[in-house]
Amino acid sequence: MITGAGGERGSDHRSALRRLTGVDLDTFADRFWGVAPKLTRSADLPGSFEDLMTVDAVDELIAERGVRTPFVRMAKDGRLVDRAKFTASGGFGAEITDQVDSGAVLESFAAGNTLVLQGLHRLWPPLIHFVGDLVRELGHPVQVNSYVTPAASQGFSPHYDVHDVFVVQIAGTKRWTVHSPVHMHPLDDQPWSDRRSAVEERASQTSALDVVLEPGDVLYLPRGWIHSAQALGTTTVHLTIGVASFNDYDIAQRTLEALADVEALRAPLPAGLDPTDLESVGPHVRRVLDAMRTALDDMARDPESVRRLANRLADRYDALVRPEPVRPLRSVTAMEALSGEDSIRLRPGILARITRGAEGVSLVLRNKTVTMPLQCADALEHLLAGSPCRLDLLPGLDTDDAVVVARRLIREGIAVSVTH
Repeated sequence: MITGAGGERGSDHRSALRRLTGVDLDTFADRFWGVAPKLTRSADLPGSFEDLMTVDAVDELIAERGVRTPFVRMAKDGRLVDRAKFTASGGFGAEITDQVDSGAVLESFAAGNTLVLQGLHRLWPPLIHFVGDLVRELGHPVQVNSYVTPAASQGFSPHYDVHDVFVVQIAGTKRWTVHSPVHMHPLDDQPWSDRRSAVEERASQTSALDVVLEPGDVLYLPRGWIHSAQALGTTTVHLTIGVASFNDYDIAQRTLEALADVEALRAPLPAGLDPTDLESVGPHVRRVLDAMRTALDDMARDPESVRRLANRLADRYDALVRPEPVRPLRSVTAMEALSGEDSIRLRPGILARITRGAEGVSLVLRNKTVTMPLQCADALEHLLAGSPCRLDLLPGLDTDDAVVVARRLIREGIAVSVTH
C-alpha cells in the first residue's frame, strides 16, 4: 500500500486555489490548467493576500532575518547582479560571508535593481503553510519567489518559464505583457534561452494579454507562455507561485527507467559495430524498438507492473515535496503526555508504503524504513487512511501498546498529535 494522506484537498473554506483564482478546482482544471492564462481581479477573490506578504515583510526579511544566498538575488535588464555586491559577513558570532547586507541591498535597489527573494515556501511561515495547502490541492510541487521592483523598472526581458505560475500582486502596480507560446508545454531542460530568437520575435508581435495588475490581482500563466513585466509609478512587490506540473513525459521517463529490468535490452551491441554508419545501426534501432514495444505491452497487461510505474512517479513527487513542518520541542512534549484519549494522524505530506512480512510490518519512506511488530499492521493501515485516530480505538492494539506505537511514530516524524 502507498499513501500520501494526511490532509484533505481543497475544501472550499480553506482552498488555496480558490484564493488565487476565485473558482473551484474542477473549473480551473477544465478551462485553464496548462492551456490558457487567467486574470482574476481582487474584487472577484475571497480576500486579500496581506497575510502572505507585505512591503514590511520584505523589509523584515532583508533587515532582520539573516537571509543568505541563494534565497536572495538581484537583477537588472535581465542580468543577475554579482552577489558579492549585496552580501557580506554577518559579523561577530555569524561570520558567514553570503548573508544579505541590508545597506548594500538599499544601494542596489535605489540604483534600479530588482530584488528577488527565492524559496519563500521554505523561509516565510505564512507561505510555508499556504504552499502546503496548494500542493495538496493541485497534486504538483510548488515554490514561491517574490520580486520587488523599483519604479518604472523591468526586471527580466521577455521569456517563458518551464513551470506554471500564479502572479500575485502585493503592492504597487505592474504592467504584464503576455504572448502565446513558441514551444508548448516546455520541459525542465527546454529553457526559453534555447529558443531566444523565436521568443524575441513573438514578443515583438501583438500580445495575447496586456494588463496592469493592481494589489490583490492574480494572473495565472501556463508554462511556455511568454511574458515580461514593468513596474509603474512606485515600487512594486509581487509573488510568483511556481507549479512544477508533472506531465506525460514524466511517466514516460519512469517507464524508460523500468525497461532497465528487461534483460534483452541490456545486451551489448555487436563488437566491431561502426556507430557512425547509419545503414548498419538502423537495423539495431528497429530491433530495439520492437523489443521495447513487446516489453511495454507486457507491462500494460500486468497490473503489478503498472503499480510499480505509478510508485516511481510517487517517489519523484516525494523527492520534490517536503512534508508539513513539525515543531520538535512541542512534539516531544505532546509525545510524552499521550494517553488513550488522545489522537494522532499521519503527518501531512508524508508518503509511506506499508509492507507485511513474517517478522513484522514496515513503513517504507523515502529516507528510511520503520519496522514494528506484526500486531501493529491493522493500526498502521488505519493511520495511513488519513483520518485522525484515537489511540484507545486503534485496531489490533490495547491502549498501552497504542500509546507506545504513537510515541514511536511521532518521534520518527511520521505522525503528529492532534490538538483538541
